[in-house]
Amino acid sequence: MTRSSLLIYIARRLAAMVLLLILLSFVIFSLTYLTPGSPVDVLLGPNTRTPETVAALTAKYHLNEPFFTQYWYWVKGAAQLDFGDSIQTTLPVTDQITSRLPTSLYLGGYAYIVALALGIIPGVVAAMRRGGALDRVTVAGSIVALSTPAFVSGVFALYLLAVVVPIFPVAGLGEGFVDGLWHLTLPAIALALSVMAFLVRHTRAAMIGVLDQDYVTFARARGMSARRVMLKYALRNALMPIVTISGTLLSSLIIGAVVVEQTFSLNGVGSLLVQSVMSKDVPMIQGLALVIAALIIVMNLLADIAYIVIDPRIRLGRHES
Repeated sequence: MTRSSLLIYIARRLAAMVLLLILLSFVIFSLTYLTPGSPVDVLLGPNTRTPETVAALTAKYHLNEPFFTQYWYWVKGAAQLDFGDSIQTTLPVTDQITSRLPTSLYLGGYAYIVALALGIIPGVVAAMRRGGALDRVTVAGSIVALSTPAFVSGVFALYLLAVVVPIFPVAGLGEGFVDGLWHLTLPAIALALSVMAFLVRHTRAAMIGVLDQDYVTFARARGMSARRVMLKYALRNALMPIVTISGTLLSSLIIGAVVVEQTFSLNGVGSLLVQSVMSKDVPMIQGLALVIAALIIVMNLLADIAYIVIDPRIRLGRHES
């Protein structure tokens, strides 16, 4: 793929991403009106209803305007990262999300690295030892890990490695980069467990399929070293499907972070979302839902671009066409 065609592809994907975000914003905003009760009651939540607060909310959120006018005011503010004020704390929603987002991104990125390291390598080794004892143990372990929910693995890991054997901290974020990394290690492992198991099985299947291909057999027949055959032919082609699903895996880590952050008392957007739902903080829920949706869309876009860049067959096909 040429540089210009890649830029055109990215521009088209960005346009599609913007349209999808607009559609999602409309759905998210519409949920307020699908909730039983008047919009004022929904926005007030458990707070006391007084004529002053009703008038203030009606003026602030343009509740006396038609539905599409109200949506236009909200989406215009959202485009400027202004989601209004939290009903629970009366602080700007954007400020609270911004203060919590780095923790969730740090945890998600850390868990993704752990999942890649502990998922791809065992999958490759199991494929190379296909049918052996190590292969069977790896497959059985991945099935167990894949069947374990994040909250179960989180509680088990917390009890085993922070209470029974106090290796890791029980909760908190620590101070500084190294201490913060140590505090997030156990949550990252708990969050990455199911993704890691999925990667083990996916990598193993992809490697077995590649190792049986004729070009790998031909490379071996030419006298290439096993290391060169593995790195240049087998591993590179086997990892392409992994890149394809990487956006989906990152999305699942973000969703799973909601439970893990609660388990380990981490102040991320996951725990903020749970608190907002419990307190019926509608502006906060709307802002968080749109931010999380945007993150998931961006991650999938980056995964698609990475797949196009590393796959020479796609570049060749687009270039010739």
